[in-house]
Amino acid sequence: MRIQILPSLLAADFGRLADEVQRAEAAGGDALHLDIMDGHFVPNLSFGPDVVAMARRVSKLPLNVHLMLTHPQNYVERFAKAGADAISIHVEADCDVAATLGHIRKLGLPAGLTLKPATPAAAVAPFLGQFAYILVMTVEPGYGGQAFMAEMMPKIKDIRRLSNSAPSGPFDIMVDGGINARTAAVCAAAGANLFVAGNSLFTATDMGAAVVAMRQGAAAAAAQG
Repeated sequence: MRIQILPSLLAADFGRLADEVQRAEAAGGDALHLDIMDGHFVPNLSFGPDVVAMARRVSKLPLNVHLMLTHPQNYVERFAKAGADAISIHVEADCDVAATLGHIRKLGLPAGLTLKPATPAAAVAPFLGQFAYILVMTVEPGYGGQAFMAEMMPKIKDIRRLSNSAPSGPFDIMVDGGINARTAAVCAAAGANLFVAGNSLFTATDMGAAVVAMRQGAAAAAAQG
């Protein structure tokens, strides 16, 4: 599976977001990850469609939008129009999950399904074939800078087994939360291949070197796993 590094804009300097988007692109990020929080589904507020539209104007990076919303079905189209290249929703959201995934696909975008730490891998099974990737949260969603939850590795392994046997073929597994070069390698060994990283990249002295180190470490761990 392809290894990709997605800098998370949640960890950027909010006073200079356009510059931070361009810094992530110059550093060699494969895509930009944007966490959308409503203050209800998670206890924090972050970005709206205007920030996605800004990122689309100033960068050619694919924009991976993660909707941490109670009612994502009401916002999918707005974020697609703003320039999202992929949109994920939570399996725990208050919506018809299958219908919302279908709406994302009808808009021509890859759909992702996200699991909170307490949600088991089995929650993925009813939706096989309806998403392009699974996002496993390796912290409790809502805030950046939390400690990585190594206890999520069995879940990633279970989801990778589901992926390998899925009738529609293998799918990508993304991880988000406490990801740095070391924890990315741990996740890669468990079966993840897409890595969202915030603080470890945006606070790095050399973001480009940090991206390279994370990608190389994850690739090596995946090959050994």
